[in-house]
Amino acid sequence: MTMRWGPVALATGGVAVITVGTLLAIPLTQPSARTSAAGSPAASVATGFSDIPDAPEPVGASEPVGSAAAGLRSAAPSVSRAPRPGGRPGPGNTGAIPGVGLTVVNGDQRYGTDGKIVENVDIHGYVLITGKRVVLRNAVVRGGPAKCGAVVQIAAGASAVLEDVEIAPAATGPCLDGIWATAASLTRLNVHGGVNGVKATGPDVLLQDSWVHDSAYFASGAPGGGETETDAVEDVGQRRVTLRHNALSVGAHGNAAYQVRQTGGGSASEQRIEGNWLDGGGCTLNFSHGGGPPLAMIAVVNNRFGRASSYACPILVSTRTVLTELSGNVFDDNGAPIPAPSRHD
Repeated sequence: MTMRWGPVALATGGVAVITVGTLLAIPLTQPSARTSAAGSPAASVATGFSDIPDAPEPVGASEPVGSAAAGLRSAAPSVSRAPRPGGRPGPGNTGAIPGVGLTVVNGDQRYGTDGKIVENVDIHGYVLITGKRVVLRNAVVRGGPAKCGAVVQIAAGASAVLEDVEIAPAATGPCLDGIWATAASLTRLNVHGGVNGVKATGPDVLLQDSWVHDSAYFASGAPGGGETETDAVEDVGQRRVTLRHNALSVGAHGNAAYQVRQTGGGSASEQRIEGNWLDGGGCTLNFSHGGGPPLAMIAVVNNRFGRASSYACPILVSTRTVLTELSGNVFDDNGAPIPAPSRHD
């Protein structure tokens, strides 16, 4: 199991935003069954989108003026609301904003226009982002019939900002994840019901102020056969992944709250895991070296750990993993320092 974090800045400059019409106020509901995560890398476009044109502009949506500089930064929120509560991420401060109506959008959506802004929507379908600097804000994404892939996928070469989004698949399966991300800023997400909650399939992923929980588990049917391996966040050998101020838990059958899985010549590095609440898994953080250069430039600082790890193992690192910064990590129940990382391949 492996976990990693790296900061990313997403920028959408000079934005004039008009909100999508609020036609229906939809209550958020937990899916009745938990969902499964896809175990295969997300380098290719998810299946089921090949014949879907770019989704039409929602009513009232507008394009930002100008292009992003190096990196991306979230546009200023256009939803009129008081600041959301701080503290530990959970049901009261992640996902769609209470009291703001959401327009129902039926069917799978492809967002391929650079700078597209989509907000205040309840999407009954899958989302594929192929454009650059796409913004999805104040939304629920429910997926559709279970399939392999992710409920939300940011394709290779695309980039996106997601804010105040709940990803809650309505149908589950042993190879369905919550979101596959590359070049993404993900803030105040509520992700549940997929096998893996968030999978960094490319570099430059920032997850912050988010709640990833209640992942799906299947005793059989995973890619390659056997049971599913569930992670709240999984890094498949990418660089610059940052996890900051999140609550990540994978439950009784979980593999890791954060898993870094470097395989065959990957270059996982520049991860930062800071100020999170972390729990579950065999080992809660798992940095796994599977070939290529050592995992390096990794900071694990000021995190609070639960005690639900199956092996009483807050952190596991391979013999070829270098933690360049390791400090301030404590157990959440009493503030005592966690033990030194376990080490083996």
